[in-house]
Amino acid sequence: MTIALKDIALPEFEMPAAVPDLPPALYAERVERLRRRARDAGLAALVIYADREHSANMAYLLDFDPRFEEALFILVEGRTPTVITGPENVGRAAACKIEVDVVRYAPFGLLGQDRSGTRPLADILRAAGLGTGTIGTAGWKYYGREETDHPDTWIEAPSFIVDTLRAIAGASGRVVNAGALLMDPSTGLRAINEIDQVARFEYASCHTSEAIRRVLSGLRPGMTEHEVVSRLMRPNGAPLNCHIMFTTGDEARFGLNSPRDRQIGRGEPVTMAYGTWGALTCRAGWLAEDESDLPPRARDYVEKLAAPYFATAAAWYDTIGIGVTGGEVDAVVKRVAAPHFRPFLNPGHLIHLDEWLSTPIYPGSTERLQSGHALQCDIIPPATDDNFTANIEEGVVLLDADGRDALREAYPDAWGRIGARRAFMADLIGIRLKPEILPLSNIPAYLPPFLLAPTRVLTRS
Repeated sequence: MTIALKDIALPEFEMPAAVPDLPPALYAERVERLRRRARDAGLAALVIYADREHSANMAYLLDFDPRFEEALFILVEGRTPTVITGPENVGRAAACKIEVDVVRYAPFGLLGQDRSGTRPLADILRAAGLGTGTIGTAGWKYYGREETDHPDTWIEAPSFIVDTLRAIAGASGRVVNAGALLMDPSTGLRAINEIDQVARFEYASCHTSEAIRRVLSGLRPGMTEHEVVSRLMRPNGAPLNCHIMFTTGDEARFGLNSPRDRQIGRGEPVTMAYGTWGALTCRAGWLAEDESDLPPRARDYVEKLAAPYFATAAAWYDTIGIGVTGGEVDAVVKRVAAPHFRPFLNPGHLIHLDEWLSTPIYPGSTERLQSGHALQCDIIPPATDDNFTANIEEGVVLLDADGRDALREAYPDAWGRIGARRAFMADLIGIRLKPEILPLSNIPAYLPPFLLAPTRVLTRS
């Protein structure tokens, strides 16, 4: 296997004409599946917490996420579900895709708003159907034995809510963390995506990857970081799953910082990321035409880091597939990377409305990748003073033959874009994907290490 730089014209993969619709019946099916899961788990009720940042579970079930405020979704067997939210979100909650009772609870709103006439939270929860027994909660995390001896009672929702739930459950009941019902990478409801959701994710990835593509082709010395985001990235207004990131110079090594008014200079490191619900696209490199623009200490960047990184990412793409264990993926990535760098995080994870749902990829994992998994290639080498970093971060979906047939029939335009990306990766980049791997990015595995030469990219032969 040879990794080399080649001049390649990135094709136009086109853009979706409209956002794929998720029908109301799909949300009703999700809630019913969750009811069954909760019943099988022995839960008398399920309480889902959401706030401005941690809203994916609720949005998945209801097509509702609270803005500025908090909210609870109460699911009790035999009862109409209840949404409890602050005053600004009452109208939006009433427009959920399923039938719900909406209750205004002013303390979930912003500070200083009128609290007069507010019923006690315990009374509202009891009226929604909560009582003694085991109450499950789901926020945005669940925990394992490696973290605590009591993973079922570690709950990340605010204490005033959890304290109230425990009082209602009583001495004979319990309040437990039930987040895994939605978020476990193998058994969680959100881990396996329906065809309509896959199409929605492909739409999102088209927009995030085109934003990064515009930056790769239009970045110039002298631009400010803010200018790059506003003129080139041009966010489309979709809800974000992370802050927009664009950083240069010394702070680029942090990766997560937001853009500043700082002017970019030739020969500086650059990192960028744009993510909306269901997609994230990232790249990193140097603002340079070739190695002669780099600081003397970094002129072996391609040989020392970028090429080995690309080989590692290519091995990730080679390995993933339906039935492959997360441990196999982890081991392959670390073996290929080992002589050159140590990956900073798990080399890949599930992506959903939130940027990181969970991951079956970790050392020794026996969890198998499944049809319907939306996976993020996320191999991050540490940034060093000598050679900074490299990054190909973007999403794929795994679908078996039946799933592929369903996607082709329901969303032929998306299917056409996916096929064009697969052909590009095979014919020009040198990465041949298994049939079940469907790339969602419009810059699939496209890595120009020198950002002033954006058509000169790493390839494999």
